Amino acid sequence: MLKGLNIAFKDLKIETRAREIFISMVVFSLLILIIFSIAFSDLLSSASKTATVASGVLWICFIFAGTLGLNRTFATEVQNGCMDGLKMCPIPRNSIYLSKVIFVFLLMLLVEIITIPMFSVLFNYQFTGIIWVGIVILLGSFGFVVVGCLISALVVRARAGEMLLPVLLLPLSLPVIIPAVSATSGLLRGEDILSLISSIRLLVVYDFVFFAVSMLVFEYVVED
Repeated sequence: MLKGLNIAFKDLKIETRAREIFISMVVFSLLILIIFSIAFSDLLSSASKTATVASGVLWICFIFAGTLGLNRTFATEVQNGCMDGLKMCPIPRNSIYLSKVIFVFLLMLLVEIITIPMFSVLFNYQFTGIIWVGIVILLGSFGFVVVGCLISALVVRARAGEMLLPVLLLPLSLPVIIPAVSATSGLLRGEDILSLISSIRLLVVYDFVFFAVSMLVFEYVVED
């Protein structure tokens, strides 16, 4: 755990200097918001109609921005020759995986912290029950990153790996995207949290199972 945190800190330190991945994710997310705000301009006068489309628009922003971050996280290590160095270090291989999960998850959270207020401004929408909405977004984002980091490590050395990642990732992450969108949509429409508990439970189970499985199999995924 400590070794994974150290590697994640190294990645965050490099990203703080370069800001290559983070800026790309933020710009991409804001561009999607602007396009949808123009496309749905007729709905902006009605809060109930905006709430209907809000979860879909937000999760499209999160998923595409997250995919952009996942595409670069292992690619940067391979291009700089750091991946081989990390594998030669006397640390468990799953510490590398854990560090990438922490790194991309934090980047996604920062993008989401910027995206949600921008959505509120562009769509003229006031969020209610933001705590539960935040919990659902955290659970959904974590599940997406958990499976995304494993797929990213799998395709990073493949030809056209950047194209393969979304092709493999999106079908595998559907079990976490569907309940996340459903629960977010229900909360924004004002539904009681008890009526959404099955979706939230599904998110928790998905996160736990895929994180445990990914930690176990990552060593074989990066095997030479």
